[in-house]
Amino acid sequence: MPTVLLLDVSLSMCRPVLQPDIAEPYQLRNLAVHGLNSLLDFINQHCKLEFCSLIIFSSSCEILSPFTRDLESVKKALLNIDFYDKTCIETALGSTKNAVLEEWGGSVPCQIILVTDGSTGIGPNSLKQRLQDIGTKTKETEQRFPLPFPFPSKLHVVCLSNPKDSNLQVSIPLYQKLIDMNGGNGQVFVPEGNLNLKTVQQMFLKLAETYYRPFHGTLHCGNLNCNISLSPPPEACEKINDFDSRKVEMSTDILICGFLDINQASNPPALSRHLVLPIPPQSLKEEGKAVMMKQDIDASDDDAVVGNDEGKQPSFCVLLHGSLKVEGMVALCHLGEDWYGMLCSWADSKKKSNLMLSTFEPGLEVVPWLGKFTQIGPASLLPELSKSVTENSFPIKLAEKRSYAQNCVVWIRQMALQADIQKILRHARKLPDKTQNFYKELNKLRRGALAFGFYELLDGMAIILERECTLLPGSAHPDAALQLTHAASALRSQVYRDYNSSIKPLCTKFSSGD
Repeated sequence: MPTVLLLDVSLSMCRPVLQPDIAEPYQLRNLAVHGLNSLLDFINQHCKLEFCSLIIFSSSCEILSPFTRDLESVKKALLNIDFYDKTCIETALGSTKNAVLEEWGGSVPCQIILVTDGSTGIGPNSLKQRLQDIGTKTKETEQRFPLPFPFPSKLHVVCLSNPKDSNLQVSIPLYQKLIDMNGGNGQVFVPEGNLNLKTVQQMFLKLAETYYRPFHGTLHCGNLNCNISLSPPPEACEKINDFDSRKVEMSTDILICGFLDINQASNPPALSRHLVLPIPPQSLKEEGKAVMMKQDIDASDDDAVVGNDEGKQPSFCVLLHGSLKVEGMVALCHLGEDWYGMLCSWADSKKKSNLMLSTFEPGLEVVPWLGKFTQIGPASLLPELSKSVTENSFPIKLAEKRSYAQNCVVWIRQMALQADIQKILRHARKLPDKTQNFYKELNKLRRGALAFGFYELLDGMAIILERECTLLPGSAHPDAALQLTHAASALRSQVYRDYNSSIKPLCTKFSSGD
């Protein structure tokens, strides 16, 4: 789960903090750097796969460190901080929103840690005034405010102020309102006692132990077992029934129930995905905490290289990963009460692969083609007559035409749409030789636009074809201009707004062979 560190660098962060045992007083910025270093050290030890980014803000924002796993570079960036004018929290939240969407999109959950001195700003851009504007003005004002974030997130506010400070007592309800606007996931942290290095460090460590606690468990398969860690740590899931809801937590004992071919498992919907990392027994401490192993498992030899000694010890986790990869299978596992998941070999590149745990929604029939999980058994128990039928029809009948085998359009990014338009234009410039290809790609684009309700694309494509018609050279075939004009008018016609209809080539004396 990526983390964004939002650090207030307004002039108020330069205020001195008197320490009884130190002659030269610290500034609030020194306490902030000390606390963030403690947090980064905790993450570096217990959550080695965590990405962190550092953003500083006052009335404007600056990204000092983009998302990285090199936390030492983030700590170095904390030493080169300049301080500016006044606090503007709305600007900080807006920059965070843009940075996360650009790097991770809208589906990856993130944690945002806002570190400030308890000041909410002054003037029309202060947090108090902006929240009042949201409650009294139009919906346009609410849409401009960056909360709630368009991605799953937890928002934490760390206040570097004495708990009895009157300004802090006014600011805490405003911070809590920010958290509530973002879905209620997060917490406001205040030092316990007078403001000093020790209380600030304890406050940041409390945040780390609450929200960055690593998950350690045991993976069982018959008599074989292995201590593992999951990254990112799984969170409790709320299962909503018809008349009630209950919280389901992942057990520390993950039991493998059986194995399925990848074709049988197909691509079931996943609630979350986690890397499975083996933990060597000698690294486990008395408190049950452990040091994470190396991040990746090399797919070339299917061996986890952690050290000269640790790499030579047998690991069931490595054996399972290699077996699933070679045999092309997945492992169905029990995660908790009425909660199941799937272990598989996942490759992030051609040379690296990892053991991945995909969790399903809580329930026994969440994957329709697998049926009820409690009724799945070994294939050897099936009657002989039904074995061949089951092998050919599970999970999807091969005789049926699969929907995902169709040549459909995917316009997630601008480049994909641009490529489809350029393909049509390439065929248009080779008319009439490429007439069939031209209309095939044109109908493909038209159906995609109709499916998405993207009617502006049809008008825009018609304008492009008319422009191509005017740019035809004098040596062009006469049929080319006729076909382009016919296609442009057809795109604007209401007759061809029917998804099942197709634009057909115009019959001319040139195309008929006369």
